[in-house]
Amino acid sequence: MFTLTHGDKVLSLSSPVVMGIVNVTPDSFSDGGEFNQFEAACKHIDYIIQQGASIIDIGGESTRPGAKEVSLEQELQRVIPVIEYIAAHYDVWISIDTSKPEVMQQAVAAGANIINDVRALQLPGAIEMAASLKVPVCLMHMQGQPQNMQDNPNYDDVVADVDLFFQQRILACEAAGITRENIILDPGFGFGKTLAHNYRLLASIPALHQFHLPILVGLSRKSMIGDLLNRPASDRLAGSLAGALIAAQQGAQILRVHDVPETVDVLKVMSATMDYC
Repeated sequence: MFTLTHGDKVLSLSSPVVMGIVNVTPDSFSDGGEFNQFEAACKHIDYIIQQGASIIDIGGESTRPGAKEVSLEQELQRVIPVIEYIAAHYDVWISIDTSKPEVMQQAVAAGANIINDVRALQLPGAIEMAASLKVPVCLMHMQGQPQNMQDNPNYDDVVADVDLFFQQRILACEAAGITRENIILDPGFGFGKTLAHNYRLLASIPALHQFHLPILVGLSRKSMIGDLLNRPASDRLAGSLAGALIAAQQGAQILRVHDVPETVDVLKVMSATMDYC
């Protein structure tokens, strides 16, 4: 059984938990602009916490394919007020979705408990900053960068390549002073992968259990759902819930989703069924 700790906060991962996505950006692929204003973001946060989100993931820079980078100042202006709002009103876990060391530092000071980095702490200074902050970190696999990751994804063996990447990043984290108990793994669905790569990874989640670390899966509303079903981002709920259920059944501990109440319902049905297995 895995447990996340930060200070006096404890989050049990004995059963899957839901991480609710709040993109405070104008250009995210699914909800870009919807929660770009502070008041709208806070209202949505109130709702998804009420509906059962255990973690709120705050992002101030879109990492959709082709996304442009934003400045440090702009990212801080987007995320810090929202993190402060959550920390002042709720005891929920707060995740900062960033690759910038300065954002990590200020976000944790404002109340964040997890660093969720799509670049797996590979930017200069990121791994040292994460080690100094002593919070759980999520390492995600991505081939390339958001600007070019979907140009021509190519692997000899996508599962073996992701495994090797995690081996190397875990060693780097431990060498930097990040304890193994503070590491979470995310195979990075949609980040430098074709449709076939994504579904092979989804089927191969059990292979990630070799690391004996919590696994985060984020496939909500992504192109792996839309391209398979020929659905726009606004009409991918059923496919996203199917993916979330498969991930949970294969042992993923954290599900990063847009549709919190529906995913919570899926997990409740799964749990009630598992009681009789």
